[in-house]
Amino acid sequence: MNANNDNKVNCFQCIYFTVTWDTQFPRACSLYGFKSANLPSATVLETTGTACLGFVKKGSKEKA
Repeated sequence: MNANNDNKVNCFQCIYFTVTWDTQFPRACSLYGFKSANLPSATVLETTGTACLGFVKKGSKEKA
């Protein structure tokens, strides 16, 4: 990540981020296939120790 945080993962801007009906796990990542109480990027960082590598900004033509 660079100093101005251009590469910071923001799940709300990711094409894989979804909101679920589950009140205990209201956020989900369709790429990694899990639901979470926290933002999926925080769960990925906590679990793997690295930032999410699947982030694709909404409106981008790229798809992981």
